[in-house]
Amino acid sequence: MTEATSSGRFVIELPNNDAALALSGGDYQILNRLNNLTGASLVLRGLDLEIVGRPAQLERAAALVELMRPIWESGQLVSAVDLQAAIHALDTGRSKDHAELSNQIIARSQQGNLLRPRTFRQKSYVEAMERNDLTFALGPAGTGKTFLATVFAVKMLMERKIERLVLTRPAVEAGERLGFLPGDLQQKVDPYLRPLYDALHSLLGIEKTANLLEKGIIEVAPLAYMRGRTLDEAFVILDEAQNTTSAQMRMVLTRLGERSRMVVTGDITQIDLPYGQLSGLVEASELLEKIEGVAVCRLTSADVVRHPLVQKVVDAYAHKDRR
Repeated sequence: MTEATSSGRFVIELPNNDAALALSGGDYQILNRLNNLTGASLVLRGLDLEIVGRPAQLERAAALVELMRPIWESGQLVSAVDLQAAIHALDTGRSKDHAELSNQIIARSQQGNLLRPRTFRQKSYVEAMERNDLTFALGPAGTGKTFLATVFAVKMLMERKIERLVLTRPAVEAGERLGFLPGDLQQKVDPYLRPLYDALHSLLGIEKTANLLEKGIIEVAPLAYMRGRTLDEAFVILDEAQNTTSAQMRMVLTRLGERSRMVVTGDITQIDLPYGQLSGLVEASELLEKIEGVAVCRLTSADVVRHPLVQKVVDAYAHKDRR
């Protein structure tokens, strides 16, 4: 419930302590940012959020808090990314779309966090995976390309819409050098596949992930293992695809079998192929974009959901590359 007073003061009543903690950001980081961004003064007094300021400041601050209500009301910690998304929605007249964004829950992590798209482009990415059998996701580090694909794939696996999950990525720096690494073949390629394991562990936990890997329901393998196979009733995620050659990309795309889906992710600003060699991701995304059943999603630095500094780092390097 929100109460407006005639003295330049708004009071938003919070449902419980969890909501209050979630909105404040724990160390009051979010409330402090709201203070700075709106010019209003936001102070928690028990379960009352008091907003003081001029009418325009009050209106903007209250609107931002209300846009983020689905997050803090459920006890989920509001992040800087959530606040930025709310500001963007308010400034572009997309408040209604933002409400739908906050309610689009894909799954719940082992820690109880609700996993959902955090930006409009991430929302479009999730919807593309729902509608298409082949989805390309291009964007810089930290935009959730691999994580959202893994969350969506695990959701389909748990709902028995697919029989298995196959995660693969090229080990570009391995190649001939694999023999120089210690251990058996699995130990040699594991460092290249670690980000995929990390996503699985956050969703399923280490024990359940290990169990599904042992049963072959989840397979994490280097790209070379895909040759000669047909992947039926599977969800295939090809990660770091900017480091595939044209031949490798063609090979993996033609592995797709009946009742299967594939998501191909990569960052075309971080290609590690030999100089002058065309990235299979660049070629395929341009070649296949207009084919029915194929979606190409392009995420930007505005979709970075890691530390706020990551977005600035991405922008700085992008500016350097354009010079």
